Amino acid sequence: MPIYEYECQDCKHTFEALIRGKDAPAGCPNCSGNRLERLVSIPGIKSDGTRARALKAAQARDRGQGVERMHERTEYENHHD
Repeated sequence: MPIYEYECQDCKHTFEALIRGKDAPAGCPNCSGNRLERLVSIPGIKSDGTRARALKAAQARDRGQGVERMHERTEYENHHD
């Protein structure tokens, strides 16, 4: 069951819809219009560059969480002795 992107021709609202078989979405969730155009979606591509960026972002997030945990631990130790 693919997820397609649509644009309503009446209100220009863009949305995604899970489509089963050849069914089209019932209408625009914004204005209930039925003049919909299916858009071409760009697939997500995994490469060494995208993996490296994801790893770098995860490491930065983990460092931030480590500092926060250390601060919470220090506060706990200072107030519960």
